[in-house]
Amino acid sequence: MEEFAFVLDHLPEGRPTVQMKRYVEPLSYVVGRDELKLFEITLKAPVEIGERVYVGRNPAKRNKVNKILRRISYPDLTSSAKSELPEVLENVVMEREDFFVEFFNKASPITTRFHMLELIPGFGKKMMWTVIKERDRSKFKSFSDLSERTGIKNPQKLTAKRIEDELSSKNERYLLFVKG
Repeated sequence: MEEFAFVLDHLPEGRPTVQMKRYVEPLSYVVGRDELKLFEITLKAPVEIGERVYVGRNPAKRNKVNKILRRISYPDLTSSAKSELPEVLENVVMEREDFFVEFFNKASPITTRFHMLELIPGFGKKMMWTVIKERDRSKFKSFSDLSERTGIKNPQKLTAKRIEDELSSKNERYLLFVKG
């Protein structure tokens, strides 16, 4: 269960596809911080795009979130939420930098011919071997350390892009970061 989520889109009049004759609850689409799942939530208070909100089990801590309506998939997102997703995911990656840097320190082969690192957009065999050789010398401490020692530009953007790929494709065979 997610404790926190980041707002992707806010719909003050509710879902546009649902025609209700009575009161319409404002809702938002969010992406979870830890398991990176997508949810539709109802709100008690206004939110901003990119804002971190508490969605955990303790209702007393939910100062802006009323309830989680349902888990959704990428096609359920509004076009606005889809366009905000890359930037919000990059913020999530930066907030959890230690976790994602540790991925680069511990990534292992999936098969004898294919490595987890090759699933990161822009990575091929050459970049994979560069990362492996550098981490064997000493573990990476941050994205900037990773970038300086390997020449990878913006590893946080590449990581966020991989998460977006996992969320947007139902045919994704390997999930590195998104919980199923």
